[in-house]
Amino acid sequence: MDAIILLEACEEAGIDFYTGVPDSQLKGLCDLLYARYGTESGKHTVAHNEGGAIGLCAGHFLATGRPALCYMQNSGLGNAVNPLASLMDPEVYCMPCLLVIGWRGEPGVHDEPQHKKQGAITLGQLELMGIPCRIISPETTEESFRKDFGELREELAKNRCAALVVRKGGLTTAEKPDYRNGNRMSREEAAEVLLTAGQEGDAWVCTTGKLSREVFEIRERAGQGHEKDFLTVGSMGHASMIAMQMALEQPGRRIWCLDGDGAAMMHLGALAMIGRRKPRNLIHVIIGNGAHETVGGMPIGDPEIPWIRIATELGYRKAVGAADPASLKEALTALRPEEGPVLIEVNCACGARKDLGRPTTTPIENRDALMAYLGVSETSTVSREK
Repeated sequence: MDAIILLEACEEAGIDFYTGVPDSQLKGLCDLLYARYGTESGKHTVAHNEGGAIGLCAGHFLATGRPALCYMQNSGLGNAVNPLASLMDPEVYCMPCLLVIGWRGEPGVHDEPQHKKQGAITLGQLELMGIPCRIISPETTEESFRKDFGELREELAKNRCAALVVRKGGLTTAEKPDYRNGNRMSREEAAEVLLTAGQEGDAWVCTTGKLSREVFEIRERAGQGHEKDFLTVGSMGHASMIAMQMALEQPGRRIWCLDGDGAAMMHLGALAMIGRRKPRNLIHVIIGNGAHETVGGMPIGDPEIPWIRIATELGYRKAVGAADPASLKEALTALRPEEGPVLIEVNCACGARKDLGRPTTTPIENRDALMAYLGVSETSTVSREK
């Protein structure tokens, strides 16, 4: 179904503010919203995370008396549960919002391992919260959609939340926005330089999305194993916390966190904790292209966030930037004798090669290989009663 039909129905229902975190299942809607409203028109805002987006919807209703539309991947429901249940719920403030949720990991549809559990429980989560939903699939017609939307509109009129769950291919658009930025170095080029700078004993934590896929393929091309790398395939925004705690508990080795700017923005408080705890062996790299590139390319909420200044103010011992392979190599050489935590902001172009593959190992195989590399035995992970 063309996303314009959804947008027209929203306008007829008085929905005139749109916010959320992009998702590949919702690319048709996201592309259309960006083409129509950009991200700074007052009608459309890309949020830092899904919980924050619900907060924006609440603020919009309180200020105007009108519901907003909030889009997200179903993994983002985890971030949104708290404000949906403790703020928007009829037993609390009773405020309306139309959720549009991309259904990754739908049962019976092949998807990546991080989506399997969330896909299985998506409809159950909504039911548990008392949020009625309807499904948009590739077979949905305008007539059937209008009927479903009318029923959800009745819920919105009662100041209740309602949801549209979108199957793969359910929303399309003819709009093709240009999400490119002015940077020239590819993310994969940057990752190769960074991995090459590693030393004996180093370990790596890579953020969710295409960066982890690129790291996996760089190791394959080099004929290397993958035991040094933790590929954080899910839990967007938490790679830096995983890396920080690893660094604190493995002080004898250097830990690299390869982060993304969208992921780092999602949980910005992580930088404050790193700056306060000051793990001396942590190198935090934020690869910035100003976009949610893995799920379609729409710009993040603030593509010009001053990472170097923020890291310095929050207590990182050193923070530098790089925009090409040469300057990145220079930065890495200069930082080699420095104590951490240090931050490197790497400005990269949007986009990835079309033949980029996916890891061929399972998350559990990844976990076990890394823990063996770190010298953590299976018996040390669980306390057993005798």
